[in-house]
Amino acid sequence: MNLAKLTAAGQITVPIEIRRLLKLKEGDKILFMQNEKGEVVINNASVNAIQKVQKAFDGVAESLGNPSEDEIQSWVDKVRYGKDEQR
Repeated sequence: MNLAKLTAAGQITVPIEIRRLLKLKEGDKILFMQNEKGEVVINNASVNAIQKVQKAFDGVAESLGNPSEDEIQSWVDKVRYGKDEQR
């Protein structure tokens, strides 16, 4: 268990063990969420965002027939540049 003291400005110092556990570094954003039990949980916001994206894309490659890297790049180019061929 780690404790942190709240300053008059509402700031805390995240204990080193927690920073290591969450892989936090200077400038990272911390996400505070309340779970179904009413407890407040903290997460590294960047890691949380990446996990949500990974979950959202789970199974997409299979549903598209497992396209090659070149096919994906072609799709990106078409959307980005309005053309079928690569730059």
